[in-house]
Amino acid sequence: MKKIKWGIMGPGKIAHKFAQSLQLLTSAELVAIGSRNLDRAKVFAEKYDVKRVYGSYDEFIMDPEVDLVYIATTNQSHFECAMQCLKAGKGVLLEKPFTIGAEQAKILVDTARGNEVFLMEAMWMRFLPVMAKIRELLAENTIGEVRMVKADYGFQGAYDPERRQLNLKLGGGALMDVGIYPLSFAAMVLGVKPEKVISAAFIGETGVDEQCSFTLSYKGGELAELSSAVRTYIPDFAYILGTDGYIKIPEFSHANSFELNINGKSEIFELLHGSNGFTYQAQEAMKCFSERKMESDIMPLDETVDIMKIMDHIHSQWGLEYPVK
Repeated sequence: MKKIKWGIMGPGKIAHKFAQSLQLLTSAELVAIGSRNLDRAKVFAEKYDVKRVYGSYDEFIMDPEVDLVYIATTNQSHFECAMQCLKAGKGVLLEKPFTIGAEQAKILVDTARGNEVFLMEAMWMRFLPVMAKIRELLAENTIGEVRMVKADYGFQGAYDPERRQLNLKLGGGALMDVGIYPLSFAAMVLGVKPEKVISAAFIGETGVDEQCSFTLSYKGGELAELSSAVRTYIPDFAYILGTDGYIKIPEFSHANSFELNINGKSEIFELLHGSNGFTYQAQEAMKCFSERKMESDIMPLDETVDIMKIMDHIHSQWGLEYPVK
């Protein structure tokens, strides 16, 4: 594979993990950092020996050396940043949640397809070896007919109204921040076309959901029972339950192993993703880019849009509206 040159927009916490992942890939090179805060970008660039640093996104997207851009800005600016990159012909790996709502997501997808530019949601969980193996087992009907998915993910964060997870203007909330993991997991297993969605949430003082639960029911009777939180500790755990057995996944959002149980007989699969699981989504983006594919088969754009539609529907049930349109 020809070496792919990356740029990063938004040198925040998660961007450090991605930059570290690129250092592990011989086919990748981080060549540019863009931020609205030049000093912050310089500190980030120095840490990863990046030569070109930009204090504005307008300057960043004009860099002719950048092939692919990883966007790790705060949620409310995903749409604007991705649109700038797509119009400039830059391939985009866009951090989750993809956008603030399905309308924005659909516009980005249409723009990418119209300009014939690569675009993918950075749902890193999808690309881990554990998830690849689970998809293989499900395709072989190893646990029989899948009837139910259970997935939960939450954490107890300090109360700070300005913190991203609690800030409505920044696209915060439990569903947007971590609830998207169980939702995307359920979509991977059961699909993105539930017949009915029932949800409940606690809306805190800042106007976002601090904890929530939601149930998706499907045409064939399948169910997904999911929950998330940003001020309540919830073990990161998932189950796929079938007619002949089940799959049990501890720490499913960044899993290194899972248990397969068929008719009472268990087998443990260990598929370590090493020190940085972000490498797999980077590899997928680079593979697609090198093959001139406009999207990934593992995280298709239509599925990303449909997941955003489900999130919109859940938010509407709570009367939660984001100020960013």
